[in-house]
Amino acid sequence: MLSCSKKSVEIEDVINEEEVEEVKEPEDVAVTYADINFSNWKVTLPVDKDNSGSPDEYKPNQLINGGYRTLEPVKPFMYDDTSDESIVFYTFPENSTANSKYSRTELRELIDISNSRVNWSLDSGGTMKGKLKMVDISKDNSTSSREYHRAIVMQIHGVISIADMAKHGFSSNNGPPLIKMTWIDGDLWVYKKSLVSETTSGDDLLDVSSKTWSDEKHNMGTVGFNEFEFSIKASKGKIELQLNNETPYIYEDVSLAKWPFENYYKAGNYLTTTDSGAFSKVKYYNLSITH
Repeated sequence: MLSCSKKSVEIEDVINEEEVEEVKEPEDVAVTYADINFSNWKVTLPVDKDNSGSPDEYKPNQLINGGYRTLEPVKPFMYDDTSDESIVFYTFPENSTANSKYSRTELRELIDISNSRVNWSLDSGGTMKGKLKMVDISKDNSTSSREYHRAIVMQIHGVISIADMAKHGFSSNNGPPLIKMTWIDGDLWVYKKSLVSETTSGDDLLDVSSKTWSDEKHNMGTVGFNEFEFSIKASKGKIELQLNNETPYIYEDVSLAKWPFENYYKAGNYLTTTDSGAFSKVKYYNLSITH
């Protein structure tokens, strides 16, 4: 008959204790999202899934507190990338708003979330700041000299005030975009509206056509497909643009002094082509507005 001594049993117990490893439950990894408060933003999509005859829009109360993550129609076009704490804005040519032929996945500032006709003037001013990057964009295979299609990533858009709507009986309050920050082959260009004739005055200033207001442009610098920070500061008769920590580029001229429109900020991905197969993806890491 085989038998074990007390000493051998104790040694075996020690070995067994050494072989047993403590199994710990995996710790929950905190997920961090892009720093964007949607309380005063609505989003316009490039599709008309609700068959309303215009691009689908979702208001702040539907987007706040992560609400956009539960909206099935929004998910393909505005979604989180938690790997780098960003929101992706994806778009392609399909449906466009009444005053444009181009599609967008773009945020529109709402001062009053119940009334888009309440906006701000240059006199009151405001600042929009964001950190973003172009992720991917389709090649431009047209006769253009550009390698890629273009996309507008930030705007100050003009709008005819409630008072001027009533005074002149206008059927539309659409105004021209004062500032368009446009990604073109890796460079960030500003298109700024200026008077064709600086002598224009009075009600003639409310003409939104290119006969009265035309674009002047300036290259802010190369950003490529890299992250960059940008701010647009608006005040009476003055626009201050800053890329990263570079010296701000300032407009201060007669056209701004005479600018007759109210304004709202826009940010996101506004693809300026109708080419078949075109697309663009823009990421935002943070976005904020102060007035």
